[in-house]
Amino acid sequence: MSGTDDAGVRRRTLLAGAALFAAGNGTGALAFGDVQGELESRRPVEALAARGTAANADGRPGRGQVTVNWAVDTDRKLVALTFDDGPSPHWTPMVLKTLDRYTVPATFFMVGQRLRANAAVVRGRLDDRHEVGNHTWAHRDLAQRGLAQAYEDLARTHEAIVDVTGREPSLMRPPYGHLGGSTALAAARLHYDVVLWSMRMVEQDYPHDPAGHARYIVANTAPGTILLAHDTGAKDRLVALRGLPAIITGLRRRGFEFVTVSDLIARAGSDPPPEDDPGIHAAAR
Repeated sequence: MSGTDDAGVRRRTLLAGAALFAAGNGTGALAFGDVQGELESRRPVEALAARGTAANADGRPGRGQVTVNWAVDTDRKLVALTFDDGPSPHWTPMVLKTLDRYTVPATFFMVGQRLRANAAVVRGRLDDRHEVGNHTWAHRDLAQRGLAQAYEDLARTHEAIVDVTGREPSLMRPPYGHLGGSTALAAARLHYDVVLWSMRMVEQDYPHDPAGHARYIVANTAPGTILLAHDTGAKDRLVALRGLPAIITGLRRRGFEFVTVSDLIARAGSDPPPEDDPGIHAAAR
């Protein structure tokens, strides 16, 4: 198959996934096994990324599906604060200090290569409030990589997280939010759920204005939001980090509670159904 054909397969794979995401009607989660089923129903050339790759190396079938979360559907004022791309020797300690000051939990999606290089930044400094997720080894776009490469990338980072933090990650976030079939299948083999986001910091819209940026985030956060931030990167991202105290205090004034991503999913899943839920009336009958 030519490189052009490969690119076409990848593009069709991603488009199929995007269409199925849209079919989720904003519920905030999707079982990615549906994407593989859709691919398998198409021409064989379009299913090459999925066919035969759901088995583990020893031939046993994988988990069969992976859940993708970008928010949760809840009326409870819960928000999950997430930080990508670290750890870094300068920004990550600043973030941890702020979170400690306000007793706020967060989920850190760490890059394995940076974790190995900056192990001292987080070793022994992540208390039980926080959660660690897998953000690949070198922040490459996994949607452009095959299953073996995607799996090796995630597995290598998984090992680094366990070695440095003593935590066993159960979540992964694909770089750039790009989710291809190989990524989903590799995540399933590692028993990960995939986490995207429903809102992100928009530092570029508020240059040199941490207070203005904080007001925007506070005003536009909705219940069940997974909020994306970064603890390394371009200097303009410091707008969000310097405004983090105002974001925390502002959201708390609005009645929001900060939770990890796993806690957000678990607690929202325990919400009682609303009184006007037709399922209640059907059960009563």
